[in-house]
Amino acid sequence: QVSLVESGGGLVQAGESLRLSCAASGFIGSDYEMGWYRQALGKQRELVASVPSRGSTTYGASVKGRFPISRDNAKSTVYLLMNSLKPEDTAIYYCNRRNSPLSWGQGTQVTVSS
Repeated sequence: QVSLVESGGGLVQAGESLRLSCAASGFIGSDYEMGWYRQALGKQRELVASVPSRGSTTYGASVKGRFPISRDNAKSTVYLLMNSLKPEDTAIYYCNRRNSPLSWGQGTQVTVSS
């Protein structure tokens, strides 16, 4: 069964850090560029960062320099290290294949208090 399971969210104060994990199963993760997305209440889902199997990562302007993305193909897992969190980073965070995306999972809630 093909699935993506996000974890690692929580409630933190501004300036703190969190590391999100995305565990993929049912497909060869190394074949795909993987992305982290987020959706804040009342807003559209947006791409936060993406990492290809080989090559350069890409970042949204609002997180560049704060949220490094990485992957461990041996573990079929993608990570998002979220540093210097801000209240505006509050959202549900999802991972998915950048191309040929799967159905969206439940995501993981990140809440940043000021």
